[in-house]
Amino acid sequence: MILVAITGIPAAGTLPAHRDYHPWAQVTEAVYLVQSGKSPLVEYFGNHGIWSTAASDVMGTTSGKYLSAITIARGAGATSDLMVRTTMQTLNVNSSVAGGTLELPTGDGGRISSCTGGAIVMKYRPASCRS
Repeated sequence: MILVAITGIPAAGTLPAHRDYHPWAQVTEAVYLVQSGKSPLVEYFGNHGIWSTAASDVMGTTSGKYLSAITIARGAGATSDLMVRTTMQTLNVNSSVAGGTLELPTGDGGRISSCTGGAIVMKYRPASCRS
């Protein structure tokens, strides 16, 4: 009985953290894939003077196991600011992040620097996308 109490109490404290781990891991896939596309997008802008008309034109992978799509939400084919949006799948994804979005706007001179926009709750984002 004492053994159950010794192992059960610490294990009960890990359950809330474990519940948040699955959606966090799924969102991390989206962040990883969109971050890997930043350089090709900026390079395209540098070579052509405008943004690509579609993320798939310059990025190798625009979907994944949990990620439905990476799209250009604003600024495609233009010289204005660019908004890259990731959209999570709606099936086979934790319900806390299903269909959620992350948005990465351009900053100074076409530099994509932040992933704090979008509708995914902050606690499910990697630390680099929370502030």
